[in-house]
This record gives sequence, C-alpha cells and structure tokens, in this order.
Amino acid sequence: MPQAVMSERDIFEYASYLGFGEINMEVDHSTGMHAIIAVHSTKLGPAIGGTRFVHYVSSNEAIIDALRLAAMMTYKAAICGLKHGGGKSVIMKSGEIKNRKALFERFGKFVHKLEGRYIAAMDSGTTTTDMDSISKNTDFVTCKSDELGGGNPSSHTALGVLRGIQAAIKFKMGQDNLNNVHVAIQGVGNVGYFLAKLLHEQGAKLTVCDVNHDATRRCVEEFGAKEVDIGAIYDVACDVFSPCALGESINPKTIDRLKCKIIAGSANNQLSHRSLGEVLHQHNILFAPDFLINSGGLIHVAEVYDHGNHEVAEQQIINLYNETLQIFERAQAENKSTNLIARTIAEERLNE
Repeated sequence: MPQAVMSERDIFEYASYLGFGEINMEVDHSTGMHAIIAVHSTKLGPAIGGTRFVHYVSSNEAIIDALRLAAMMTYKAAICGLKHGGGKSVIMKSGEIKNRKALFERFGKFVHKLEGRYIAAMDSGTTTTDMDSISKNTDFVTCKSDELGGGNPSSHTALGVLRGIQAAIKFKMGQDNLNNVHVAIQGVGNVGYFLAKLLHEQGAKLTVCDVNHDATRRCVEEFGAKEVDIGAIYDVACDVFSPCALGESINPKTIDRLKCKIIAGSANNQLSHRSLGEVLHQHNILFAPDFLINSGGLIHVAEVYDHGNHEVAEQQIINLYNETLQIFERAQAENKSTNLIARTIAEERLNE
C-alpha cells in the first residue's frame, strides 16, 4: 500500500493491512503536544518502541510513520526472542518549543494512561533527558540517563549492525575480518557515527554522507572517511552500502544505482516495499534484514528495563552475527530473499 498522503479511511485500511492493534492520539494545548502512540501488538508482552520528535508535513504522515514503525518493532522484538510487542510514539514538532521539559512531562501522562501496554524509549529527535522528563509521570519508560534507565541505545544499535556486516562479509566474501572492506554509510548521526567508529577500528574504508556537514567532517577528521554529497552515495562503488538515516532509501528510483555487494545498515524500513527484497535477491545483492541487525538498541533497553542486566544484553547483541548468518543460509537453501526469510522466522515466533 503506498505511503502517500491518505484520507482518514485509508489510514484505517492501512492499520488493518498491518494487523493493528490500537492507535492513540492526544492533544494538550498548554504544552502544544500533538502526540500519537501506536501499539501494534502485545501478544508476546508489552509493546516497546521509540518516541520520535520530528517535523511532519501533516498529521497523516505522522500517523503513517508511527504505524509502519510500530509494526516493524513487533517483528524486531519477535525475531530477537524478546518478551515484548511492537509500539511507536510520535510527537509532532512544529514551530518553536516553548517548554520542552513540560511537553515531555505531559507526554508521560499520556503514556501512563495506556497502563503499561506501551513502554517509551529514545528515537529520532529525543534524548535521555526527554526520557527523564517522561519518567516524572510514568514508570513505563526506558533510556533514562540513570544507570538502570538503559541510556542512549545508539552505540548498542551500532554494535548490532557491525555484527550484521561481519556476518554478511563472511557469507558473501568469505572474509573473517573487515580489513579494507569499503563501506558507504548514508547518515552519520548518532548510530551512523558509532558504526563508523567501530568499522574504522576493524580496518574498513569509509565513504560517508549526511545532511549535516559537521557530522561528515567529524568522520573525515577522525576516521579518514571520504565525504560525498547525499545524492551521490548510491553511486559509490563499495562492498557494503549502509543506510543509517531515515527509511525507504532503497526504492524504485535508487535500487538500480547501487554498486554494492551487500546492504546492511541501521535505518528502519530500508526497503520502500518488501517486494524489493526479491529484486535485490535477483540482482545478487545480499540484504541483511534491517529489523534484525538494527535491533541491538532494542535488545539493550528491553533487557535493562526488564532485568537491569547490561552483560546479558551485550551478549545477545554479539550473537546477532550467528542469527544473521542463519538467515543467509536459510535464504540460500530455499532460494528466497533474506527479508522474506526474516519475516517468516518472526511470524513463526509470534505464532508459537
């Protein structure tokens, strides 16, 4: 179903298509809060997912973003074996923020009304400080700044993506290390920067782009990366193309421009439509399923929220290497796309 601007009826049709769930909306005039909480599934446990605070063209666009991301979180939690469902919240960012702390405290009241069906976490546009503000009015929040709050999940997400890239290099190129492996990273913000750092430490060569020139310059100075314009990143001849910005970077307009052997990044919903996984399969480009290899942050915050155990979480993230290899091997054996196999495994676990 296209993600273009939809009528209200189409939004309900889209929600049904994705298998929702519930959609909650709340407006608070005193703080300017316009918020959406999408709970896709609680079959395996309470839904967990980030709180996104970014600009949207319309409320429809914000709702659709929440729906797609919440559904993806269900699959992410299931494939990782977590006792959680998928959720996502969106606070629409518009104009000047009068009192950010008050806005997020008010959002905490909204979260609390769901009585634990949704657990909020960090996402694009939010910080550990915002999670602290949310926690003033609810315990159903993670990624807080204190030791038991989980903290910023970006470095843990990056570690999971690194493990996915290592598995892909082993499977596709038969190489046990990343020496001189060329990785083109699209977006070097929080997760992308940490990934670039890890790849550099492993001996990889980097090409980077970002809408924020300061972010790319940092990678050039610290890691010897080559910077290209954001529109040119698809044309870079590389071993690994790593989407680490917003979703749908792999779409009908970009897929034929790719000059890589592997796609493995941290962005959610990298394929504009799941059918593009088959196109990549036919083009002999190995796709590391996004909702598996970018799950390190979720694994960490969920494990810390549930049990306060950082060590167990890190071991689970490291094991994403084996999980990813198994998907590659099954996809090869069944001659199917890797994203189809990953979804099948997640659905098998959801239906156990």
